Amino acid sequence: MTGPGNLSVQRLTFYPVKGCAGTDTASASVTTIGLAHDRTFMVVDAADGTFRSQRTLPAMAAIRPTITDDGSTLRLSAPDVDELVLQVAPEGRRRAVSMFGRPIGEGVDQGEDAAAWFSKALGAASRLVRVPDDFDRDGWGETPGKVGFADAHAVLVVSQASLDHLNALITARGAAPVPMDRFRPNIVLDGCSDAHAEDTLRRLDIGTVGLAYAVRATRCAVPMVDQRTGARSGPEPIRTLATYRREPQYDNKVSFGMKAAVVRQGSLSVGDLVSAIAVREEDG
Repeated sequence: MTGPGNLSVQRLTFYPVKGCAGTDTASASVTTIGLAHDRTFMVVDAADGTFRSQRTLPAMAAIRPTITDDGSTLRLSAPDVDELVLQVAPEGRRRAVSMFGRPIGEGVDQGEDAAAWFSKALGAASRLVRVPDDFDRDGWGETPGKVGFADAHAVLVVSQASLDHLNALITARGAAPVPMDRFRPNIVLDGCSDAHAEDTLRRLDIGTVGLAYAVRATRCAVPMVDQRTGARSGPEPIRTLATYRREPQYDNKVSFGMKAAVVRQGSLSVGDLVSAIAVREEDG
């Protein structure tokens, strides 16, 4: 490890509806729970409030939500389903929701039209909920921070160097390289001197935003889903990651990227330089 390199922001992406397609943006404001409009909404089982995920419903990747800058209107499109324009309800009836078998609080139900639309698009009875303004959920890891409807952390950071290294290994095996969107990052870093240098970053100052390392990002089946079509197309990249990115402390799952907490709210943009404090890998 020679150091993190001369870092800058290559790409910013937020995901208005958890599990659905992302929106690239040139700049973003950042709150304690992540990029503005990131995972503001979540699709849940209509019966028990369990979150819906590409892990079991890869077709979610082909659902394309767009949200107005003020967050008041959500537009939803998907193959074979008529577009829906939804007026967002920031308050109203609340519904208990859960992730990974654990309750995480309540979401604001977005009504019958949204429920019917997602139920048709996914072929499963569903409701759409919004993260309440008073939502208070702790993350975990070295810097836990706060989190909304993301899995467990506010921001996912990946470097282009990591993807380039992974794709070199994949193509050496005779398989096709994978695009960055398979990993659904919020921030893509350019200029890392080594693959997985993001693992070593303990503090990042970008624009007026401060981020701090929480944990390496362990991976499930989602990176095997084509994010354009919503079709599962594995075994890559998980097959190749399993040859060199196993995490014994996390049930031997593979990892790619790092998750961070927001320690200073502000704004950032594509092209911003990144001031980073790194540790040597052997120091943890």
